Formats: sequence, structure tokens, C-alpha cells
Amino acid sequence: MIFTTITEPEFRKFADQSPYKSFMQTPEIAKLREKSGWTVYYFAVKEGDQILAATMAVAKPTFLGKSTFYTPGGPLVDYENTALLNFFVKNLKKYAKSHNGYILQIDPYYELIERDREGDIVEGGFNRTRALKSLESLGFRPMPHTSQPKYLFVMDINGRTPNELFASFKQNTRNLVSRTTRNGIKVRELTRKELDIFKQITEATSERRHFNDRSLEYYQQMYDLFHKKGEVKFIVAEVDIDGKTTPLSAAMFMTYGDEVIYLFSGSDAKYMKEYNAQYAIQWYMIKYAAEHGYKKYNFYGIQGLPDPKAKDYGIYRFKKGFGGQVVELIGSFELPLNFFYYLHSILAKLRHH
Repeated sequence: MIFTTITEPEFRKFADQSPYKSFMQTPEIAKLREKSGWTVYYFAVKEGDQILAATMAVAKPTFLGKSTFYTPGGPLVDYENTALLNFFVKNLKKYAKSHNGYILQIDPYYELIERDREGDIVEGGFNRTRALKSLESLGFRPMPHTSQPKYLFVMDINGRTPNELFASFKQNTRNLVSRTTRNGIKVRELTRKELDIFKQITEATSERRHFNDRSLEYYQQMYDLFHKKGEVKFIVAEVDIDGKTTPLSAAMFMTYGDEVIYLFSGSDAKYMKEYNAQYAIQWYMIKYAAEHGYKKYNFYGIQGLPDPKAKDYGIYRFKKGFGGQVVELIGSFELPLNFFYYLHSILAKLRHH
């Protein structure tokens, strides 16, 4: 085995067929990171001409001139193949240290334990906790703060038709989807020029629900990077009120690999209870996923395992109504590379006191 840098086309070819692929591990996301001052690398482990594992990595000076190395959504490697993982990580670590790195961060798109709709472990299902032990033995620590979700809610499509999927929804969800049709809600894709409609809705929602919205420039860049390949969609639900077309709700979806991913959304608070327009958007995209041969419909993050007392339990309940199961990912980790990591940790703790 050898550890080497590879070209962008070589990486894309490997990533597109990897079972661990993620839209976060794409040259398009690399280009987005470059716009924010990150340096992009493509690394691989090869045996002869065959790539066994690879990752897109980015690096940027973040602390006293020392750099954070980060593999968003990666690396793309079988985490249960201990020999391959050890070889890859040790060489990544060596490369990052020699290029002024003080920390290596990873958040693989890798399922850890099979769970059901309620978040309970499936008896006899897969359990890859051995992969966790491998990461721990290599010196990785769980990241204290991360923007990447640990738990997702995902619906398997597996060749089912829209009618079969609709029949699998909970009764209340079916009723609300049907009501959106009766209420005359129309769902369509936004053009790039119309992204300000999307931004107005998400901005108002972020202020109401106290989360940080992305900039209009970010949404435009994602459109520019992914839309030509058909890998991003900005969807709006509208209705005629007093003769005027009124946007009710909007959402952003990634359509990468074998899944459709529901990423960001917002709704106009004035019309939420009356119209429930998010149900119309979800049904529109679930039909799209089924009709275009996608295997999974990924509702994306939920806040931890389902807990009726948690403040965001309503988000899980909304997603659960469409059917699917909780997916537990392996998590986000960081690997100290030298004493600057520990200095940074001490200073961070002092700042929080």
C-alpha cells in the first residue's frame, strides 16, 4: 500500500462509487471551501493502480499560524478494515503535521448501529462499534462542538412507487399532504434569480427559531456549483391569496449519489397553521426521488435520539410521520497533532469561564 495525493478527477471517480460517499466529500464543496481561504487536498491509499481509500481534505491557518486539517464528510474508507484505516490515518497525520497542522478533524458519513423508526437498536442488525475502538486507538477524540448531525432520519425508497410510499405515511401525515392539494398549494423549483425568495423565508425562520442562517451568497454558490449536474434544488410552495402569488415555505435539497437530502428550510409564520406547506414540499420531493430511482430520502438531522421531552422533538415527529428509521452516524472526531492542540484547548476553556 502507498499513501499519495491524487488528482480531482481521480478522486471524483472513486468518490462517486464509494458506499460512504457524501455531497460534503465532493470537489464542489472543495471549491466552496477554497472561496473561504481553505487549501484543498485529495489523498488516497493505493495498491498498484487501485484506490482503496481516499478523502478530500481542506486546511487553513486557524490558531497562531497553525492549521486545522479537516475532511468534511470523510474520509471514504472502510472503518472496520483496521489495517487500511490505521495506514491511512497515520499517513494523513504525518502529512498534516509536516504542513503546519495542529489538529485533524473528521466527520465520516458512516453508519454505526442499525436503528428503527423509534431510534431503538434493531436486534440482529449491523453494529460497527469496533470502528469506534479503532479511531480511539489512533488517538481520535469526540469533538466537543460540531455542526454535523450525529443522528439522521432516513426513508428507504427501494423501488417503491409514490403511491406505495404515500400509503406508508402515518394517517395524520397523509391527511395533511392531501389538505395541501385541496388548498391549492403549488410547488415548484426556484431559479437562481429567485433565490432571494428562499433567503427571505429562511432568514425570517432563523430569527424566529434562533438559529444561524446562511448568506444569500452561500445559497447562490451552492446553486452555481451543483445545479448544472442536477445535484441541488431550491423548492418553494406558493398559493394565490387575494389574486397574489404568496410564498408559504421553501426548502433546499441535495440530490447526490443514491439519495435526496432535505438540508435547509423555512416557512412564513403567518401561514404555517393554515396551510402546512412543508408537507407539500416533502411530498413533491419524495415523489421526485421515487420517480428518478433514488434509493433513500434523507430528512437529515434530528437532535439526538428521540426524546419526547426534548425541545426539538417536534422536528423528529414531523419527519417520522413520513416513515423511515433513525440513522446513527459514527460521529465527529478530532486528532491532536502537537502541543498547539492542547494550548488551544486550554485557551478555549478559559474563554468559556
